[in-house]
Amino acid sequence: MHKIQVITDSDSSLSSDLAARFGIVLVPISIQFGEETFLTNLNMDDKLLFEKIDALGKLPTTAAPSPSAFAVAFEKAFAAGAEGILCVCVSSKVSATYESAILAAREFPDKPIRVVDSLYMTMGQGFLAIAAAEALAQGATLDEAAALAEGMIPHLCTFASFATLKYLAMSGRVGKFVAGMAGALDIRPLLTMKEGTLQMLERVRTRKTAMNRLVDLIARAVDHKTIVRVAIFHVNNLADAQVLEARLHERLALPAEVWIVEFTPGLSVHAGSGMVGAVFFAR
Repeated sequence: MHKIQVITDSDSSLSSDLAARFGIVLVPISIQFGEETFLTNLNMDDKLLFEKIDALGKLPTTAAPSPSAFAVAFEKAFAAGAEGILCVCVSSKVSATYESAILAAREFPDKPIRVVDSLYMTMGQGFLAIAAAEALAQGATLDEAAALAEGMIPHLCTFASFATLKYLAMSGRVGKFVAGMAGALDIRPLLTMKEGTLQMLERVRTRKTAMNRLVDLIARAVDHKTIVRVAIFHVNNLADAQVLEARLHERLALPAEVWIVEFTPGLSVHAGSGMVGAVFFAR
């Protein structure tokens, strides 16, 4: 059986423990506060991210892994005995990560490397990497595992609720006045993944309404389908993540294992503290 290493970037929201469980290598997104650089899952998480943002009063910059970062990961995998690599990247519509991985793969012209554009982010991307790793462990070829991952993309769905527009205002994506009014009225934007990007779906008022609407949207999206995998993601909001999980259990037939994960800093910096959502793979 060929030994194929699955590699993904940290925008997959895979924790270090989950990645280790499935034998997946994570290439971190970097977070830059002035002259300080931090790496997701290594020395930066969502808690520290927003502690620093609130203390400094400004957002950091984020950077996709460079081609050299992927090249190092590929080289390490081959040195450890891998005979091929399957690299699953965050959507090319939101990041240069996919292009970096493609450029890195060209440095190994004699090695079998497949780079998959997940057209997704967070655990939707993570589900693709996990499914590929499981298939490879059961004897799938590199091409078969890549095809499996790509075939899953149309069957993913995700919905999320922002808790605040404060951080979008800090980034300049919305005006401070609009963000202030939204905060005063407790307006909660609801978003979904569409065509490779996270897009605004609607706006509701209050946390309770947002949670109810999330559950309704998810239930409608997976109606008459078999739910294969579920993950709840959040930004410093484990309490609401657990509430959302409980509410979904009441409405839907969920698999035995539901993962609750951090959104992770490369994504969280754009969403803001308090965000909560879920991603499903359902056929």
